[in-house]
Amino acid sequence: MHELALPLLIGLIVLALAFDFLNGLHDAANSIATVVATKLLGPVQAVAFAAFFNFAAYFLTLAWPQLHAVADTIGKGLIDKDLVTPSVVFGALVGAMFWNVVTWLKGIPSSSSHALVGGIVGAGVCHAGLTGVQWTGLNKTLIAIVLSPTLGMILSMLIMLVSSWLLVRSSASMAERTFRSLHLVSSAAYSLSHGLNDAQKTMGIITVLLYSTGYLTGDFEVPHWVAISCYIAIGCGTMMGGWRIIETMGSRITKLSQHQGFSASLGGSIIIFTASALGIPVSTTHTITGCVIGAGVARRASAVRWGVARNVVTAWVITIPCSAAVAAFFYWLTTFFA
Repeated sequence: MHELALPLLIGLIVLALAFDFLNGLHDAANSIATVVATKLLGPVQAVAFAAFFNFAAYFLTLAWPQLHAVADTIGKGLIDKDLVTPSVVFGALVGAMFWNVVTWLKGIPSSSSHALVGGIVGAGVCHAGLTGVQWTGLNKTLIAIVLSPTLGMILSMLIMLVSSWLLVRSSASMAERTFRSLHLVSSAAYSLSHGLNDAQKTMGIITVLLYSTGYLTGDFEVPHWVAISCYIAIGCGTMMGGWRIIETMGSRITKLSQHQGFSASLGGSIIIFTASALGIPVSTTHTITGCVIGAGVARRASAVRWGVARNVVTAWVITIPCSAAVAAFFYWLTTFFA
């Protein structure tokens, strides 16, 4: 147990919610890139649409509390919750936020989720060594780095093929109208899944902070006020949009049709809803990128700008070690004020 003055606790909670807001800002592209690129919705309409469904995920967890499994993984599944200190939380959040800002300014669709995972592990290892690492939770997160975009790509290709076969006898105009409607529904589902998975990461951080400082007793459960605060923060961040990343996601990787946009967002939502149910903090950015590539490849491999895709993958590879290093550095700075 680590005693912490109430003003400092409030400051760390505000910092965590700032990360959540930045997560929404950084990851707005995940939810709206396909609808903006296909001109299904205007940019302002799209961010409002995505923000609404990001927050609506809160009501989904009221109906199915077991969907909070991702918060448990972040809060106690990466680093032993009994070894977490306020300094570890501070280092983790600053490391993740630093990497988010750098990639946002560069227009690189890196993963806020894995920046936070790297931050937690980097600060946690700096504090307690490798003995504090919960390898089961960390390993399934690392495996998901590879699996989520790969499965998303395959699933989106299959959706493209099946939906093409189902509408093979339809006229071009009827198929276009059908896919416009389906794309809107699948984009709403993707925004819902994005809010569900990503808001829980901050919920896990705040919950383990409350636990480690003695402000949370009994079972390790996310308090109601923490949950609604995180969903509001990520929704507000999404409202601000991340326009540079939207350009990369929506048009620079491949040019999308309504059919492809529908296939990519439906494939992404299926992957992320499944991961949330399993308690895996996947990267929504990685997942939708894989889905966009899959939808592009289903048309033809040359439709994908592989150079852009390669740069995105490079960002994925370095996200966890870079954010871990920054988090460890900021944790180390706090030792001078202990």
